[in-house]
Order: sequence, then C-alpha cells, then structure tokens
Amino acid sequence: MVKRCDWTTSDQLYIDYHDHEWGKPTHDDQELFEMLCLEGAQAGLSWITILKRRDNYRKAFDNFDPGIIQTYNEDKIQEILQDEGIIRNKLKVRSVVTNAAAFLKIQEEFGSFDAYIWSFVGGQPILNDWKEHADVPASTDESKQMSKDLKKRGFKFVGPTICYAYMQSTGMVNDHIQDCFLYHGKRG
Repeated sequence: MVKRCDWTTSDQLYIDYHDHEWGKPTHDDQELFEMLCLEGAQAGLSWITILKRRDNYRKAFDNFDPGIIQTYNEDKIQEILQDEGIIRNKLKVRSVVTNAAAFLKIQEEFGSFDAYIWSFVGGQPILNDWKEHADVPASTDESKQMSKDLKKRGFKFVGPTICYAYMQSTGMVNDHIQDCFLYHGKRG
C-alpha cells in the first residue's frame, strides 16, 4: 500500500490532488493566479470544500483569466454571487477581481508573476524534512514576507497562513512528510 501524507483522506479527488499537484513546482502564471484565488476562497474552510468546487470556480471566473476578470463590473459580480457551485462569500468573490488587477500589474513590473512569486524562495523549492504532519508550520518567514508584499500591492485574502498553503500547493515548498511516497528524498 502506498503511504501518503496524513491529511490525504480516502476521497479519490484528494488522493489525485496529493499525488499529482500538491508540492509540484508550478510556473504557469495563470495556474499560479488560479491557486492564489482558490487558496483565498479556502480561508476558514477545508481544502476539500474548495477542491470539490474547483471546476465551478473555473466556469464562474472565466478559467481564471486575469485579463478578463479585471474587467468584471457589478452586474458580473452579482451574477457570480448567485452561483451555487462556489462559496458565495461577497468579500472572497470581490477579492478575485481586485487580485486580478494587482496580478496584471506584477506581470507588467516583473515580466511574469512566476518571476515575482518564486523570488520569495530564491527561485527554488524549499525541501522540508517533516516527520509528521503536525510538525508542518502554518506560516513561515517566507510566507509572512510574501503576505506583506502582496497586501502592499493591493491583494486581498493573502494572509501568512494562506500564503503558506499557496506555497505548498504550488510547490514552492515541499512538505510531503518523510514516510510519504512523494517525500523529496524518495523521488530519486
């Protein structure tokens, strides 16, 4: 039997997410934007709640195309808030629009969001060495710095804990525990 991180349940969606996405370095700007929005949507909820609605979020938010999202008007926001397939929190929905505009400014300034966001870890994943899931921190100095800078640039729902979860989901940090089959030392 394959050993996975303790947080992975028997839900196949969670297993697939763990095995094929979580902790794998992501460098595509649109994927990075999507994950930042989804991590913000997760605030106060479990990740599986958002994961089960990810396709609905993609439909509601034009596949997370920041160029389209930044043009959303109040009518479009109200339409999204009626979508029962997503978490209909007004602040979280509005944050996606706000974050799209801030995201595009970063792309313009740095050439890509990837170049900007990966600078918080020196361009390389941090490979952690946790024995148990309980050892994994909720935030780190890097996630605190990222949060502070994103907020300064106008982003919403980017606190240090959200930023750390984002770093994990996009592979900026590898927090697979030691006995997980995806632990960095077992990758070969």
